[in-house]
Amino acid sequence: MTVRLRAHHLLCMLTYVGKGYSPAFVENYEVIASRLSGGEEIELVAGPDDICVPLTADPDAHCHGASVIERDRAAADAVACLIGSPLAPGAGIVPSAALLARLRKAFATGQIRTACSGCEWASLCDGVAEGGYLGARVDPVDQDARKRLGGVEITGR
Repeated sequence: MTVRLRAHHLLCMLTYVGKGYSPAFVENYEVIASRLSGGEEIELVAGPDDICVPLTADPDAHCHGASVIERDRAAADAVACLIGSPLAPGAGIVPSAALLARLRKAFATGQIRTACSGCEWASLCDGVAEGGYLGARVDPVDQDARKRLGGVEITGR
C-alpha cells in the first residue's frame, strides 16, 4: 500500500504532533503518521489526499481551494529543489529517516517553507521545529528499515 499525499503535506508531516482540525482529522492523521513511520511509500497526488479525507465531505473545505493548490505547487518546487529530483503527481517517495532528517533541517532553516506562508498552523510548526521536532509523530525508528531505506528514494509511477 501507499500513503497518498499532496505536496504541501510533505512539509506538514514533518511537524505533525497530534493537533488538527477535528478529532476525526487527528485520528486519521495518527494512522497515517504510523504508516509513514513504518516506511510506507508516499504517492504524490494533486488535490485532496489521505490526510484530507475527514474534511472532504464539506464542499467548502479548504482542501479544495485555490490557495491550497498554490501551497502544493510551492511545496513541490521547494522539496524538488532540495532533493534534486522533480516532484509531480504519481511520484513515489520513501519516507526514510535520512530523507526526513534532510527535510526537517531545511524546514527549520526556512529553506523549504515558502508554501507555509499564510498557513494557520505556521506558529505551531515553528515551535515544533525550534524544539528539535520533539513529539513529531512521523519518525521512522525501525533500524532495519533505516538501513534498507537509508537514502532519498524517488520513484516514477
